[in-house]
Amino acid sequence: MNIHEYQAKELLAKHGIAVPAGHAALSVEEAVEAAKKLPGPLYVVKAQIHAGGRGKGKFKELDADAKGGVRLAHSLDDVRKDAGEMLGNTLVTVQTGDDGKQVNRLYVTDGVDIAEEYYLSMLVDRASGQVAMIVSTEGGMDIEEVAHHTPEKIATITIDPAQGFMPHHGRAVAFALKLDGDLNKQAQKLSKQLYEAFMAMDCEMLEINPLVETKDGQLLVLDTKMSFDGNALFRHKDIAGLRDETEEDPAEVEASEYDLAYIKLDGNIGCMVNGAGLAMATMDIIKLNGAFPANFLDVGGGATTEKVTAAFKIILKDPAVEGILVNIFGGIMKCDVIANGIVQAAKDVNLSVPLVVRLEGTNVQAGKEILESSGLPIVSADDLGDAAKKIVAEVKKAA
Repeated sequence: MNIHEYQAKELLAKHGIAVPAGHAALSVEEAVEAAKKLPGPLYVVKAQIHAGGRGKGKFKELDADAKGGVRLAHSLDDVRKDAGEMLGNTLVTVQTGDDGKQVNRLYVTDGVDIAEEYYLSMLVDRASGQVAMIVSTEGGMDIEEVAHHTPEKIATITIDPAQGFMPHHGRAVAFALKLDGDLNKQAQKLSKQLYEAFMAMDCEMLEINPLVETKDGQLLVLDTKMSFDGNALFRHKDIAGLRDETEEDPAEVEASEYDLAYIKLDGNIGCMVNGAGLAMATMDIIKLNGAFPANFLDVGGGATTEKVTAAFKIILKDPAVEGILVNIFGGIMKCDVIANGIVQAAKDVNLSVPLVVRLEGTNVQAGKEILESSGLPIVSADDLGDAAKKIVAEVKKAA
């Protein structure tokens, strides 16, 4: 689960981490009132969307010369103007894709006198089972270019959760950032605070870009992104309450209500599978046969008829879907339950695209009989390879 910058900073502040003063706003007037609460005379008006690259982004509704989604304002009138141009308009960045994201809220912060910009992030290194703390002296909007062209300027410090954060980890961070004196001590303290916050909140990723050195010699978190392990949110009701569903794909939001794992993709063949590994294999074999999957959808091991029906409806809400491949291996999941769900869903949505079903496992014969007696134009497949070939052929035939 992702959250907005202002929410992430509020969480970091609770862990004693220094962030600039700032307030969220949902309207132009709220943005102006937020600025009035700050010392000024320099303010920063930031679009709040779940995507990076906001500073270099462009608004669809504004001309090409208009400023991006992060702006310096030198007066309350500037704040009002910037807020009016941002709210309700669509910001396109390198991370949003061409469709962009509509800006529904802003974050107005106090201006900062910046001496240097650094980069610091943390994520779970699944290969080693450790936390990777990634740091660089080259913070700012071009960190992706740094990673691509000069990776030697990026250092990675790994931390074993069983051991926890040790003093040598903090020294390694300060050394990588080339800090000395009081700034060195600040970096050591900050990296320890960030690690403890990361672990306490079950984060998947925490990125600070930039981490700045102010002209009065303080380290300050100027911008941050944070995401959380969805499987751990039951331990963090307060964090779960920060979810902004308007930033998520509506189909993915609906899928989460039925406990379905759904991710929209760019292809034309909808997939409904039980088990993440089988779903990945299904998508691979669709591509191997010359087509592209329209989604990842795992109904899980204990789906009901209602759950399968909901999955079908979600797949068919994607106008790009020209055919559906159902691939079920029945273990805990029974093939006859899946078959009943398929038939019910096909009737409910007046299925108008080709449907190929491959069933195997528990109650497979009963499942096949349900499909055959349904009177619906469902194509049965013997195995995964046969299913992929048939759905690609059926889509081409229907085109």
